[in-house]
Amino acid sequence: MSDPSPPDSTESPQVAADLAGFAADLPVGPDATSAEHGVELHPQCSMLAPLPGVWRGQGEAQYPSLLGEFPYGQQITFSHDGRPFLFYEARAWLLNQSGEVLGPAAREVGWWRVDPDETIEVILAHAFGICEIYYGGATSEVSWELQTDTVARSDSARETEAAARLYGIVEGDLAYVEERALRGLPMQPHLSAQLQRISD
Repeated sequence: MSDPSPPDSTESPQVAADLAGFAADLPVGPDATSAEHGVELHPQCSMLAPLPGVWRGQGEAQYPSLLGEFPYGQQITFSHDGRPFLFYEARAWLLNQSGEVLGPAAREVGWWRVDPDETIEVILAHAFGICEIYYGGATSEVSWELQTDTVARSDSARETEAAARLYGIVEGDLAYVEERALRGLPMQPHLSAQLQRISD
């Protein structure tokens, strides 16, 4: 597999240093991606314990109304600050068939929350103008299934009616599949990826 690293940053060294300095000066500590960072995972999030970390790898996108099938690279970060939720960030980049990076692609951020009854709520905001609320739960100790309850979109966003996702830890990797209903079409496969843990 080719290295699915994202393109180099265009920020100047001084801008990068200023951002790093700002982060270092926050009056609260950084989020934790593992127990080694000294922040205990909230007990309410125990069913999500395998997720915190930084994961990177490749996937395949498909949808009849878009570009056909095409590969992408992705990095997903799950972190927490000890409260009953995980912070989630996903960044993707387009790849050609040889695995070379073509440029940035989808970005989304959000929070995974667990209710006292062990229902998982996921709130996501996408850079292309869509906000989603998913509900679901654990299907095993290392897999989680989610389905949209609410989809809101800006006037400029493409038509989206629903989505469903299944995440799981497979031989130490984070794998997921997504189905999505776009542009008046029924739910059908859209994304699948397998990501390796690159940092705790």
